[in-house]
Amino acid sequence: MDEAALRDLIEAIRVGTVSPDDAVRTLRRLPFADVGEALVDHHRSLRQGVPEAVYGPGKSAEQCVRIVGELIEHGHGPVLLTRAHDDQVKAVTAAHGPAEQRGGTLLWRRPEPSGRHRVLVVTAGTADTPVADEAAITLAAYGIEAMRRHDVGVAGLHRLLAHLDEITSADAVIVVAGMEGALVSVIGGLTSCPVVAVPTSVGYGAGLDGVTALLAMHASCASGVSVVGIDNGFGAASAVVRMLPS
Repeated sequence: MDEAALRDLIEAIRVGTVSPDDAVRTLRRLPFADVGEALVDHHRSLRQGVPEAVYGPGKSAEQCVRIVGELIEHGHGPVLLTRAHDDQVKAVTAAHGPAEQRGGTLLWRRPEPSGRHRVLVVTAGTADTPVADEAAITLAAYGIEAMRRHDVGVAGLHRLLAHLDEITSADAVIVVAGMEGALVSVIGGLTSCPVVAVPTSVGYGAGLDGVTALLAMHASCASGVSVVGIDNGFGAASAVVRMLPS
C-alpha cells in the first residue's frame, strides 16, 4: 500500500463507500503478509516511496509464485521479479499472467511513462547489455522510459562523443561497464547530473569478475559519482529513482 492508496481508503471510509470491517480486512495485511517462508512487506511504499521487489535467486518457483501473487493481489504499484531462472519464469507467468520481460527480470503493472525525467543508460560494451536491461526495466516500473546507448566504451571514445548532447541533457546517467570501468570517469567529467556506476563481471583474468571495475569506479577522479555493487542494475535504477525529484 502506498500513501495515495491509504488516503483513498481513509476517504472511502469517511464518505461511506467502504465499511469499517472492509477497511480492517485491507489494513490487516499491513505492514506485512506472511506467505509461508516469506514476509511480504506491504509497508515499503509508505516508508520508501517504492514497493518491494522480489529477488529470484535462492527461492523456489513455488515461493516466487506465492510472493508475486501476494504483491499483485494486495499490493499497489508495479511488481518486479528480478534474476529469475526459466522454471521460475514459467511458473509465475502461468499463475499470474504474462509480464514484460527483459532477461530474467519481469514486470507486472507497468505504469505509463511520465516523461518527467530523462535518464540515460549507457554500456561500455555489448556484453554489459543484460545488466543495463535490468536497470532499464526497473526504471520502467517507476514510469521512466530510459534512453539507451550501447557499446560506447573508452576503447573507441569517438562513439561516446557522438552522443554528447544526450549525456549533457540527461537528468541522470547510469553507466554500466566491466573491464577496467573507465567509462564512468569519462561520463562523470562531461555532465553535472547524477551519475550512477554499475561495475559488471565482464572482463578477462585481471578483471576478477568485476572487482577491478568496482575498485576503479570507487577511485574515479570524477567527483560525486555513485557506485553500486557488481552487476546490480536494479540497485542503480533504484538509486536514480531516489535521487530524482518526485
